[in-house]
Amino acid sequence: MQQSGFSVERSIAFLLGIVLLCWTGAVAPAMAQPLLPLHPIPLATLEMAMSKPLFSFSGKRPTNLGVTDGKLADCPGTPNCVNSQAPDTDVQHKIAPLSYTKSPTEAMTALKGVIQGMKRTQIIREDENYLYVEFTSALMGYVDDVEFLVDPSAKVIHVRSASRLGQSDLGVNRKRIEEIRAKFVQKNV
Repeated sequence: MQQSGFSVERSIAFLLGIVLLCWTGAVAPAMAQPLLPLHPIPLATLEMAMSKPLFSFSGKRPTNLGVTDGKLADCPGTPNCVNSQAPDTDVQHKIAPLSYTKSPTEAMTALKGVIQGMKRTQIIREDENYLYVEFTSALMGYVDDVEFLVDPSAKVIHVRSASRLGQSDLGVNRKRIEEIRAKFVQKNV
């Protein structure tokens, strides 16, 4: 959307730059007047602009995802991955699966509802007992690959969440799975 020759994104970037300059003391707030008049931006437009990352460090989609012999892929040696099927001795990557009490179909429906209610998600693949979702970070556009696999005999949904790029994720993948778990439990599945 264009306004007076400036895009919404450029207007937001300009305002963020002024805020940063004021915050660091590089410019006094009185000097932080825009050179060109700014027009009011509707809230819905701001929300839409902020829903997309400013950068895109998405990397390439991994080729080792999916289910092999009833298991999700192992985590790499980096700390930016969690997996409920990791050995108990692998405390860096181990996380509990999601438990459910109703049918596997009801559990997957509830899980899909939780995921669709989260921001910057895209369901890539959905089967009866498997769900693969990409989560994109707000600022830098990093993509995490998250998989869910129903184990009907144990009444659990195994999870694997891994960053595509980098070494550390500052605990983001573990926090995301715990957030999903909390919302999933609220659905009384």
